[in-house]
Amino acid sequence: MTAPLDLVLGPLLFNWSPERIADFYGRIADETPVDRVYLGEVVCGKRAPLLEAALAAAADRLEAGGKTVVWSAPALPATPRERNGARALVAAGGLVELNDLSGLAHLPAGAPFVAGPLLNIYNEAAARELTRRGCVRLCANVELSLAAVAAIARGCPGLEVEVFAYGRLPLALSGRCYHARQHDLHKDNCRFVCNRDPDGLAVRTLEGEPFLAINGVQTLSHGVQLADIPPADLKAAGVGALRLTPHTGDMVAIIAAFRRFADGALDREGLRRAVEAAGPPGPLVNGYLVGKAGLAPVGA
Repeated sequence: MTAPLDLVLGPLLFNWSPERIADFYGRIADETPVDRVYLGEVVCGKRAPLLEAALAAAADRLEAGGKTVVWSAPALPATPRERNGARALVAAGGLVELNDLSGLAHLPAGAPFVAGPLLNIYNEAAARELTRRGCVRLCANVELSLAAVAAIARGCPGLEVEVFAYGRLPLALSGRCYHARQHDLHKDNCRFVCNRDPDGLAVRTLEGEPFLAINGVQTLSHGVQLADIPPADLKAAGVGALRLTPHTGDMVAIIAAFRRFADGALDREGLRRAVEAAGPPGPLVNGYLVGKAGLAPVGA
């Protein structure tokens, strides 16, 4: 019998208040069957000092609740302070998730690490190079189909593989802050206005159609990924874990639904209904996973 799929919670991408962070991770610690939780500010280094204490307290609470905590390094360390913070995190010891390849320079040779979905790892040759450098787990890039993920898993025996299973898809990062510009502010004096949109700010086309979402310097999909691929197919592709991203909907209910789905106690339609009832911030999509346009709705 193959091992059941693990459930992991990715790092918080949005600018939540310390109080919201404490409440959220308290519920994750006490009420969910999540196996692993990634913590850390990966999007904007300006936010990090404001959230350090809240995330450290969350780590203690999660570990007391039996969860494995892995710290995630930033994806775009642009200033000396941000680079120094990333270097300190990587050098602190313990398993860390890298979201920028510059972090490899600060890891001891062969030290284990997780390759996050914000790295550009699109084939088995790139993944093999990372495993040679110490990578033990990879969260596949969100644009990859399940067939492409399977090719990576086959080419890297022993590498643990996660797929991005729930949340707005992280698509790109920029040196410019879209949120600041939207409010006629400069990035250096942004007033942290991204905290007004705890799931990101929806962006529409000139024709008024919903298209993307912005989160500070980050571009996200408007649609919300729902990896409703049958668990047997995921396991056959070498996937060992489903990664869910924190959002303001009822994440406890969403995690419970995914646990039942991964265990075979809930079918694809049941998973979709349960997630829709929990209040996702956009329509459910899964196009990339099935080899279509990423915004293709679930069931299309």
